Amino acid sequence: MISIKDIEDAQRAVAPFIKTTPLVPSAFLSDLSDGDVFLKLENLQLTQAFKVRGAVNKLLNLSRKEKELGIITASAGNHGQAVAYAANKLGLPSKVVVPTSTPHVKISGIRKYGANLVLFGDNYDQAEQHAKHLTKKDGCAYISPYDDKFIIAGHGTAGLEIVAALPNVDVVVVPVGGGGLISGVSIAVKSTKPEVEIVGVQSEASPVMYESLKAGKIVNPRKTKTIAEGLSGGIEKGSLTFEIARKCIDRMLLVSEATIRQAIYLLWTREKQVVEGSGAAAIAPILEDNTVFEGKTVACLITGGNIDDDLFKSILSSESGDSLGKDL
Repeated sequence: MISIKDIEDAQRAVAPFIKTTPLVPSAFLSDLSDGDVFLKLENLQLTQAFKVRGAVNKLLNLSRKEKELGIITASAGNHGQAVAYAANKLGLPSKVVVPTSTPHVKISGIRKYGANLVLFGDNYDQAEQHAKHLTKKDGCAYISPYDDKFIIAGHGTAGLEIVAALPNVDVVVVPVGGGGLISGVSIAVKSTKPEVEIVGVQSEASPVMYESLKAGKIVNPRKTKTIAEGLSGGIEKGSLTFEIARKCIDRMLLVSEATIRQAIYLLWTREKQVVEGSGAAAIAPILEDNTVFEGKTVACLITGGNIDDDLFKSILSSESGDSLGKDL
């Protein structure tokens, strides 16, 4: 189990390489929910996503042999950018495997930091299998996007920042894919404020953690294409994150793809924040049920802002007649 000390150690280690991102109040979400809603803006983080927290912490803790062999990872995009950035900063060779469906903005980000980019497979699971094959073939060190104690501890630094900036927080809402972020954040928050409710959010299109927690074991439900590609993919059997999730997540919520699109639109029109689908999922529960956090002080983790221009423009155009957007 990762401890609060591991996360505090990570916070000191990664401080020179990342930003402390702002936690800002949202007037429209507070009014809508009859509560106090704040946005933790990891879309303003370096590489425009929270993933750099874990990637930097992991690479700082590699052995000398691992550094010499080079590193490889699989990603839906944001983790790949983070590993490429961290490797570039530390002078390490890196290879990143992503699915062919990865948004262009994320592919460009990976290439910008000098990683050897490999496009493989139609989805994250296929890219991950190929990355592990290359790991064995080339003898590189594999960097898991979520199932690693240093990755989890690094991500937990966002939780420390939330508690420091908002000591009276009642609820922390976290988008969930493999569970690395919510694992770290939940340990960081509950170690200091055990009464805080940790709520995970997934898209109905990829409900792996939701269905696994419901079943009491890791399962692989049917997944469909999602606008929140960062939350897609499965969970490795024996994953650290699943065991942490069972102990620390108080509630898991599923939201629709349509609501995630609406969330992207509203975060731009109301907050002037460019947010990708995975990050926008954090506010989607409030849009689907405005009583879900009624009377609570809520921190929503906006995990990233890497969205393709064409998709973003399409959403702004198609959602412009939305009734919720007009009424607020």
